[in-house]
Amino acid sequence: MKKLLLLFVASVASVSAFADEGMWLLPYLQKMNIRTMKARGCKLSAEDIYSVDKSSLKDAIVIFGNGCTGEIVSSNGLLFTNHHCGFSSIQELSSVEQDYLKNGFWAMSPEEELPAPGLSVRFIRKIMDVTSEIVSNVPSIAGQEEFEQITAANRKALTEKLLAEYPGMSVEVDAFFGGNQFFAFIIEKFTDVRLVGAPPQSIGKFGGDTDNWMWPRHTGDFSVFRVYAGPDNKPADYSPENKPYKADRFLRISLDGVDENDFAMIMGFPGSTERYMTSYEIDDMLGVSNPNRIFIRGERQAILWEDMLASDKVRIQYASKYARSSNYWKNSIGMSRGIEKLNVKARKQAQEAEFQAWAQQNTVPEEGFITALPKIKECVDGRGEIDHNRQYLAEAFLMSVEALTPCRSFMGKEKIADPEKSKKRLADWYKDYNAPTDRKVAKRMLKIAREHMTDLPSFYTEIVDRDFGGDTDAYVDYLYDNSVFVSEEKTAALVDDFSAEKWAADPFVPFAESVWKKYVELSKASRPFTQLYREGHRKYVAGLMRQYPDKAWAPDANFTLRLTYGRVLPYDPADGIRYNHYTTLKGVIEKEDPKNPAEFTVPAKLKELYYSKDFGPYANKQGELPVAFLADCDITGGNSGSPVLDSRGDLIGLAFDGNWEAMSGDVAFEPELQRTIAVDVRYVLFVIDKFAGAGWLLDEMQFR
Repeated sequence: MKKLLLLFVASVASVSAFADEGMWLLPYLQKMNIRTMKARGCKLSAEDIYSVDKSSLKDAIVIFGNGCTGEIVSSNGLLFTNHHCGFSSIQELSSVEQDYLKNGFWAMSPEEELPAPGLSVRFIRKIMDVTSEIVSNVPSIAGQEEFEQITAANRKALTEKLLAEYPGMSVEVDAFFGGNQFFAFIIEKFTDVRLVGAPPQSIGKFGGDTDNWMWPRHTGDFSVFRVYAGPDNKPADYSPENKPYKADRFLRISLDGVDENDFAMIMGFPGSTERYMTSYEIDDMLGVSNPNRIFIRGERQAILWEDMLASDKVRIQYASKYARSSNYWKNSIGMSRGIEKLNVKARKQAQEAEFQAWAQQNTVPEEGFITALPKIKECVDGRGEIDHNRQYLAEAFLMSVEALTPCRSFMGKEKIADPEKSKKRLADWYKDYNAPTDRKVAKRMLKIAREHMTDLPSFYTEIVDRDFGGDTDAYVDYLYDNSVFVSEEKTAALVDDFSAEKWAADPFVPFAESVWKKYVELSKASRPFTQLYREGHRKYVAGLMRQYPDKAWAPDANFTLRLTYGRVLPYDPADGIRYNHYTTLKGVIEKEDPKNPAEFTVPAKLKELYYSKDFGPYANKQGELPVAFLADCDITGGNSGSPVLDSRGDLIGLAFDGNWEAMSGDVAFEPELQRTIAVDVRYVLFVIDKFAGAGWLLDEMQFR
């Protein structure tokens, strides 16, 4: 293990001349990146961006909710993020009478800001490289089981130690480079977060699924929240007495705009990449997991969309669910397309052949590098059919048949500890549930699962075939006609008079138990292969770093704080086509489509401002109102809402998407094609000020 530690230090010390690719760890900016960043035009020092002992740029960046990034833009805790990041909170606060999704919402004073239940933001207060504490006592020839046992114990001990050292904080100890490096993150979580402003969907989600992942883009994808704190400026549960959080560090905003080749950098929390994926895993992705996801989600989304178009109530109930599902659905379509079109598998195969030859000639078997790739292949081959069936159980049942959720929440319970709390939780869930829609989805899911799974849950033969003549539709009707779990009132009544026997008597229970039993069974069958993969992957990554010690290696994304940098750039998506680096409000007007009002409606006020050219100070040098722009920064999901910063660290935009032509980027970075799509901060301010009339918010911001 000491060899691996020395190897990592060597790789950190090297500097790549062209470092656009990479989601970089902040503690190593000085060693790995700042020289190149300055050569590209950055005017900040590494200490300005990340400091161990004093306030720095990183203190303005937060985890927003459970999967996005946000940034503090005033000393009073004002926060920007994407509209699609705030979408679930906006939806939860909406009703048919107060439809904030359709009409938008703007507080005109602090008193009008709306508490967002369940929403939190997390600040990263300290980052520490703890690799030596986690792996120093692991034998260099340890197998994966021994490696995981020792490192798990070390992580637990270190977490407990740090929790004692940092009271009131939470601690995460995360693995990097397949388990070859570890960092500890000290986190402060604020749970009183309030909605301040959101544009209507016709701005914040303009283009809908049609434009998702596409360029040119004309989406005003932003929303505004505020973080509140207790009297000591520390985290506190919601209270009317709480005050806006006093931020030591917040982002200044630039109205200078962007020009081609300008330096740009992004700080945020990229969710997951697989840049060290092998050709064997690509075969599984293209042949099994992506086709499954695309088909199953597509079938469900068609049902949801039909019901959403038919009812405002259902539209509001399912808006967030549909958006989450469709985003990854289209991502999977683009990912498969990009991997095939850009010949990613062949490039991976060439890398693997070079690695295997290097390992055979330069390492000994005990080190585990020679068998790394064979172990990954054995895993992929061995668990292929298992994971196919398990994915169907997850996607078609556990994630799609919604009534399984309240049913399974009582599984294994003998009594309800707090009935009122339980009923409140159920009420929050049923608020966004429509039983007729769920019934339609269940019918389709049970049918396609039977057609495509090779290892079915037992309810098919034990109930459907025996009692319903194989008719899955009739079985679903029986469930939804007789189960309490399709009704909030009936489920609440069960809570009031709960017993395990009454729960077990519900017809949904044998269905739920059968699905879950099969899922657990398949998960257990997959575990030996998963452990085989982890060992192969850990050794493969470590071996690559030893094979090329002068390369600047970046770890895969794992929803920890990172920085990426590049330039504002156009790109050529195909022969003879050049995409400009920015779009304007003119494109919004041109895209209006009365035949597709759900995606391409332009608010009357926005058209009025466009035709009168009432752009205020937010126009560019050509007199246009910019909407979005491109930069060749390396981002992925989780970076949504991340600030795009200029060379001085000032806010110029909010990252919200990648581009269709480089959807394979999570597996293989494409420097010529890969682009971040960002909403221009000038469009954000224009909508707040001119469109919404909420200019009071700008009074607390600082501008360059």
